[in-house]
Amino acid sequence: MTVLDGDRVRLRTATAADVDELAAIRAMPRVHRWWGGDRDTLVEETRADVEDDARKIFVVEYDGRTVGAIQWWQEDDDQYRHAGIDIFLDPQVHGRGLGSDAVDTMVRYLIETEGHHRLIIDPAADNRAAIACYESVGFRPVGVMRQYERGADGGWHDGLLMELLASDLLD
Repeated sequence: MTVLDGDRVRLRTATAADVDELAAIRAMPRVHRWWGGDRDTLVEETRADVEDDARKIFVVEYDGRTVGAIQWWQEDDDQYRHAGIDIFLDPQVHGRGLGSDAVDTMVRYLIETEGHHRLIIDPAADNRAAIACYESVGFRPVGVMRQYERGADGGWHDGLLMELLASDLLD
């Protein structure tokens, strides 16, 4: 099990024991709006995500309790090697800087331990809070991906591709 300590949060590898709690957070309206998924099968979807070897899911803990999850994946092709990040947090802890701390902790792990030189994240283009969080860590907008993802409402929505280079942390 990998454990990463941020300034305020602790990230640890998710296990089957975390599935119900993570699914409950994903079902919260202010999280489900962005993450979607069939509310009737969120437990099964979350279990499949936790068991997927290509996706590394970490529980975000604050004050000893689970408040969300952050996950990463990687492109292994040597010519295009990079990693991507996604995160969701319980709305009760929004606005406290925990998202920025979790993302910053994961960024440093992916660069310093996993050896990635480039990271991406792709929030919904109208998710201003998420975009501000990622910018505070050092991600920069690359461009809008039109009709990028299907939303919980069934319609197509734009996404914002953002990136961070390891060299950006030195600037």
